[in-house]
Amino acid sequence: MGLGSIGFPTPEGATPLDEDEAQDLIPTHIATVSQLNEWEQANILQAEEWLFARRRPQMLTEPFVRGLHRRMFNKTWKWAGKYRQTEKSIGVTPSQIPSKVRDTCDDVEYWLEKRVFPLDEAAIRLHHRLVSVHPFPNGNGRQTRLMADALLHYNGLARFTWGSENLQTTGNARSRYLRALRQADEGDYSPLLAFAKS
Repeated sequence: MGLGSIGFPTPEGATPLDEDEAQDLIPTHIATVSQLNEWEQANILQAEEWLFARRRPQMLTEPFVRGLHRRMFNKTWKWAGKYRQTEKSIGVTPSQIPSKVRDTCDDVEYWLEKRVFPLDEAAIRLHHRLVSVHPFPNGNGRQTRLMADALLHYNGLARFTWGSENLQTTGNARSRYLRALRQADEGDYSPLLAFAKS
């Protein structure tokens, strides 16, 4: 969750919010990490219902990426669906975010049209590329995993199980996930694909 700057512990590999981002928490009753996780999860479940209710033909677009993030976090963060304005330890500089998101969506469209990769690998590469761009102050992993799942679902495949555990808390599944992301950074996507299917 990355809330170290406001006194909440930051899970392994999470990017902390800066002070201004942390001040944009909408619910005023949140006092613990557990409460925040529950609140965010309820918000995300509403977004999932919308996303999987019917096929969204324009999902590989920059506006869709922002719109999905907004739906996932609009009851939690004032900056939901808005690109980050601050530098982080991961991701491109803020000024590059819109073009990098567009490039990623265009590349995935091309991969699908030309059948460059099997669908599950294209979905994993979509997830990895968007996580690497890190467009938003928070929620990038969750948003990009949901994008990958939607790509599979809209094409008749089952969603990934993503280690079958909560990736929001420090633990074995999160450590395996982060290791697999680092291997994908080096060009080896097989561990990330295996993790997503586990």
